[in-house]
Amino acid sequence: MSSQSSEKTYFGLPSFWFHKPDNENDDVFYQQPRMVAHIDDATMAALTNFYRTFLPSGASILDLMSSWLSHLPADVEYARVAGHGMNAEELAANPQLSDWRVQNLNQNPELPFDDESFDRAMIVVSIQYLVQPIHVLRSVLRTLKPGGEIAIAMSHRLFPTKAIAAFQGMERDDKMKLVGYCLQQSGFDEITFHDESPLGADPLWIMTAKKPLA
Repeated sequence: MSSQSSEKTYFGLPSFWFHKPDNENDDVFYQQPRMVAHIDDATMAALTNFYRTFLPSGASILDLMSSWLSHLPADVEYARVAGHGMNAEELAANPQLSDWRVQNLNQNPELPFDDESFDRAMIVVSIQYLVQPIHVLRSVLRTLKPGGEIAIAMSHRLFPTKAIAAFQGMERDDKMKLVGYCLQQSGFDEITFHDESPLGADPLWIMTAKKPLA
């Protein structure tokens, strides 16, 4: 058998794309709170502006891989903003969360929320840390109401020891294709790329997708 035919894959993709340089349990890395912003002020403002149209007032929102910042418009009221992340101190410091959970998605990709709980879901500059992104996104799909949508925001910054190999070696367009493929394999449709990058600031690339009505 050739080495090519015996290569391990993850949903048809090379499995080594989802390996990380540091294989230590993620719980150790995220044990210490990091009250830092991973994109600059202009890009954070651009993300908040995007949310003004993407997140309807009164919606129930899942802020997945959350931290002490959610970047939501401060003047819009939501029914629920459920945070899900890796550090309890960071989540407790986030004033925009109505409730939160701590869970290592690289150990258990199944979310602890009921079916059809949320109108919208969002992941901000964190998709690159998931070793089983399709498993996680399938769980997100389950928790969204029919017609619910997800926004995955990305930039060029990352923790190099914790990001999967694909995100360290690919250019922007290939990263977007990879995320789009993961969304498609998870059951989402209407997958769309948005370049919301402010001039002279950190880039802001967003992939949105919708849960089918049927």
